[in-house]
Amino acid sequence: MALQTLGLYAWSQPALADNFFTRWFASGELKQATVADPYLEMRTGPGVGYPVFYVVGRGEAVDIVTRRTDWFYVRTARQIAGWVDMRQMRATLEASGQPLEIKEPSRAEYTVRRYEAGAFAGRFGDASLIAVFGDYGLSPHLAAELSVAEAIGVASDARMATIGLNHIMAPEWRVSPYLGLGAGVIQIKPRATLVQAVDRTDQLGYAVIGARGYLSRRFLGRFEYRGNVVFTSRNENEALHEWKLGFAFFF
Repeated sequence: MALQTLGLYAWSQPALADNFFTRWFASGELKQATVADPYLEMRTGPGVGYPVFYVVGRGEAVDIVTRRTDWFYVRTARQIAGWVDMRQMRATLEASGQPLEIKEPSRAEYTVRRYEAGAFAGRFGDASLIAVFGDYGLSPHLAAELSVAEAIGVASDARMATIGLNHIMAPEWRVSPYLGLGAGVIQIKPRATLVQAVDRTDQLGYAVIGARGYLSRRFLGRFEYRGNVVFTSRNENEALHEWKLGFAFFF
């Protein structure tokens, strides 16, 4: 048993509390919770697909470093850190002996979110557009965005990958406008049937204006317009208008 415990502790060294999450999030005094159930399972990542690598016994305390949706990143007195699901955290106790208070995601969290992911549907010129995107919040007002999209039209199809920077003008508002600039690549595949069509790949740049709004819990809605300029190998560039509406969740 001693050898098993020692091996478990050694294997958990990558999850020690001096890793990325603790350095990034653990500033100031952390909230503490005491295990009331027979044990608390710690996983290597925020999901049931990640393995359990350490078990905290009843009566032991953990510090809550950060939260990602329904998962909590916690640290033990032995400086071992890992992820615990909300179901188990609800069974822990505060210093007063009362059950740990767990607040549902709120609008206040929306204003300081760091990650966002979602999907759009709309129009790209005369084609139907579907896109997925991910945002990383550099600050409450500034977010980097990566997106991939596919447009299906009558004369041709297009695939795009772009990266850009958005400025959220009033993150504390329930509905906030934003502006952005970005660049990427576009691959256009003509639907010609009588002649041999040639696919082409070009660079593009865009300017965007849009609005994002908090809906409930961890969900928000977005509407945006992009003005795209495709830099072709021909003598003239192409201007394409893009309108889209979408939903996202933040964490």
